[in-house]
Amino acid sequence: MKAVMLAAGVGRRLYGDGNDDPPKALLEFDGRTLLARHIEVLTALGVEELTVVVGHKKEMIEEELARVAPAGFARTLFNTRYEESPILSLARAGEVLRSGSRVLFMDADVYYHEDLLKALVNSRHQTCIILDRDFEPGDEPVKTCVRDNLIVDFGKKVFEPHDMVGEWPGFLTMAPDVALRVADRADELSWGDMPGFVYEDAFCDVMKASEPGTFGFEDVTGIPWIEIDFPEDRERADSEIRARIAAYRPLGARVGAAAE
Repeated sequence: MKAVMLAAGVGRRLYGDGNDDPPKALLEFDGRTLLARHIEVLTALGVEELTVVVGHKKEMIEEELARVAPAGFARTLFNTRYEESPILSLARAGEVLRSGSRVLFMDADVYYHEDLLKALVNSRHQTCIILDRDFEPGDEPVKTCVRDNLIVDFGKKVFEPHDMVGEWPGFLTMAPDVALRVADRADELSWGDMPGFVYEDAFCDVMKASEPGTFGFEDVTGIPWIEIDFPEDRERADSEIRARIAAYRPLGARVGAAAE
């Protein structure tokens, strides 16, 4: 399995416009950057390589990779248009998505207990989305909607009837054929001078065009995590999530608990 991580953004919602702050992947908790934590978990899970799509202050990401990643494990791809739409960063990773390997997709700005990734990587579903049912509904969370044990919708705005919904923590896996189709769709959505799409659109479009059940899911409700988009997220990560991660104990077997 190969991993693709998007870490190109400037962090406007966290730092404000015109900021000169480090990339969010370099936020530190307990003396370790998010990037260092990601690499520790990925190598422990047997992921063979990591490709990080970079943009804003890319040299800082490259320096941290040189410091914390095993030799030959990580590389970067530069998205020259990183200040525009995030779909461009997904499209930039097309060579990995078309590599013929199973691919793990990751947002770089997520702070989490390692069991979150374990449940995903070890799932019986080759293409798998994780979801957390314990979330506050609204326009901001990316939602995974399930009906009759099948994923039927995915994104910030969802429309399909469903009997279960959870927030997406920003990680998913793709079988080689699905990854290829996602790469093609990301390219299509990247056309034009100012693409107005987000990368979730590529995942959702491929999911809806696939046979039902192609995209499986794992319910990770109860495993501590937070995506750090806003100042209040960073505060909550420090004041609450860090302690929950330290105190977390597995609630039992999770892998395989999702739908067929």
